Order: sequence, then C-alpha cells, then structure tokens
Amino acid sequence: MNRLINIGFGNVVNADKIVGIISPEAAPIKRMVQNAKDAGNAIDATCGRKTKAVLVMDSGHLVLSSLLPDTIANRVNTRDDSE
Repeated sequence: MNRLINIGFGNVVNADKIVGIISPEAAPIKRMVQNAKDAGNAIDATCGRKTKAVLVMDSGHLVLSSLLPDTIANRVNTRDDSE
C-alpha cells in the first residue's frame, strides 16, 4: 500500500519507494545530485530553500528536500510503527 510522507512545504513522496535518505554535504553526493540534475532525474522539492536532505528513490530519481534527514527518517519510522 502507498504510504505518503511529507518532505516539506506540502510535498509528499511514497515511503515504500525510498532507498536512502542522505545529507548533501559530501562532495560525492554533490556530484551525484549534479549528475541527476543534468540527466533530468532530480526532483527539487526545496521551494527555493537550502537542500538539507537527498532522498534516493528506487527508480533512480533523487528528491531534494529542505528538511533534515533525521526529520524525514523519523516520519518514515513513525509511519512504520503505527501500522
């Protein structure tokens, strides 16, 4: 079943499709984000704010969020606990 979680500013993603939630601070992650933007596989859900988390989806897309990775992980885990 699709479980949608809020990743900030009214944007939601399917929690079942998330492979990883990572911080964008490291150089390899910045390169990965730039490559995804160039290939058209990046979805920017930051609404103009600083990117604080990168969600890696099972389709190969990257979703950029302005929420901290811990916040998103807590929301995913809260959904898991309630079911």
